[in-house]
Amino acid sequence: MPQEAQHAFSFGSQVDDADDTALDDGSYAWTPGEAPPLLRLELDLRDPAVIDALWALPEGRARDEFAADALRIGVAALRHASSRIDTEQVKSAGEQLLSQLKDALNAHADHAQKQTATVLKEYFDPKSGRLSERVERLVGNDGELATLLRSQLHGDGSPLARLLSTQLGRESPLMRQLDPEQSSGLLCRLQKTVDEQLRAQREHVLREFSLDVPDSALRRLVDELAGKHGDLQKGLGDKIDNVVKEFSLDKEDSALSRLVRNVDRAQRTISSEFSLDNDDSGLSRLKRELLTILSAHVDSNAKFQEEVSVTLAKLVQKRESAAVSPEHGHEFEGAVLAYLANQAEQRGDLCEATGATTGLVKNCKVGDAVLRLGPETPAPGARIVFEAKEARGYSTASAIDELETARKNRGADFGVFVWSRQTAPEAAKPLARYGQDLLVVWDAEDPSTDPYLLAAIEIARACVVEQHRGDAVEDIDVEAIDRSINAIEKTAQGLEKIGKPAESIKRASETILDRVRIEQNELERQVATLRQKLAGLRGAEA
Repeated sequence: MPQEAQHAFSFGSQVDDADDTALDDGSYAWTPGEAPPLLRLELDLRDPAVIDALWALPEGRARDEFAADALRIGVAALRHASSRIDTEQVKSAGEQLLSQLKDALNAHADHAQKQTATVLKEYFDPKSGRLSERVERLVGNDGELATLLRSQLHGDGSPLARLLSTQLGRESPLMRQLDPEQSSGLLCRLQKTVDEQLRAQREHVLREFSLDVPDSALRRLVDELAGKHGDLQKGLGDKIDNVVKEFSLDKEDSALSRLVRNVDRAQRTISSEFSLDNDDSGLSRLKRELLTILSAHVDSNAKFQEEVSVTLAKLVQKRESAAVSPEHGHEFEGAVLAYLANQAEQRGDLCEATGATTGLVKNCKVGDAVLRLGPETPAPGARIVFEAKEARGYSTASAIDELETARKNRGADFGVFVWSRQTAPEAAKPLARYGQDLLVVWDAEDPSTDPYLLAAIEIARACVVEQHRGDAVEDIDVEAIDRSINAIEKTAQGLEKIGKPAESIKRASETILDRVRIEQNELERQVATLRQKLAGLRGAEA
């Protein structure tokens, strides 16, 4: 293009350095009559959204590029809006044309369907159609097809029968070729060909296995084996000589000499590592480690025993303090009440806690619980008072006196004094009856003493039932009750004799098991330590 036909526009420092349309002086080439490659605009914007979007970008190229992109998108949108009217008109005309075409096609389809139905009915109607009539004439019993098949296939004189007789009959060329009596037949020629091939193959095999023929396979095999045998003998002798040299101690660099030297060196190393005379040996280090571990183990055991002794002393002191405290007595009383309530519920009786309320005697609260027999018993409403004690200083006489007071205070017919085994006198029997009173020794933490308290409940219920039947106290079968009590007492003594050694055995076994677990854990730890040390020794040797 001539230089005078171009106009240059300078755009300052914001011109893109990578634009290949720029001239050397920073201006752009432009031909009049065409759109310039660059057009500078200065705009005053008042739209808040546009101002916020441009203000969010830093001043400079980023803001200019964003404004150019926004302007380009707006121009494209305006052009699209201007062409939308023409598009809608074309769309409307197209829809109208499609509607007319659809109506014409529907009318043509209806007409074609009617004509097709008429033609199909004319030809395929089952009653009057031309096709049914034509098929009937063709395939009927006397139809054209049946007549044709009979004329072509039926009888010995039919064309098919004459053709088969000519081609496959006795005198046909095929049968003459297959006749074994014919010397020029197929079978005779086949037999001659097979015999000739077998004879040729037999002669070839015999020739290959003959030593008289120089180039036979057997002759070549024998010659090759003879050559290989000589080479094999020579090579085998050389190999044997080499092997003998490798297993000779006279040769210093032989394999056996090297092995002996390595074994001697390894033996000296192992001996030094397992010698206690060498302080740096693995065995000496292992001994020192084991002594250190054992010393620490002894110290830890001593410390553990001391801690256990202190803890046990605290537990014993705490238990003794709790045994003499009033709160512990309330705990024992609650345990007795819970047991009585459970037994009463099973029998349909009613158990009432009365230790916190006064009774018939003024300002008197003696009698911790009252058991009233249920309505289905022979003595409904009969009352049995229970007094639970876990306090020292009570004797048999004082217990009977307190039960007498309890019976009067609670209006009971019978009384049961429940002694805690921790505070009961040593001479106290597990179960004893004194007239209208029963004394029983029970331990809330030992289920083996539950039968004593259960027997006391049953004896008291039996006595009040007999009393309510109208008999005097002296008329009750006291001897039978005493025999039962004596039998229970003997059984209790036997159980106590068995229970104490069993408890000792249990405690001893628990102690032994705990000690076994501790020693087992320590042994496993020591074994793991030994394995680590041995692994370290093996790694050092390697």
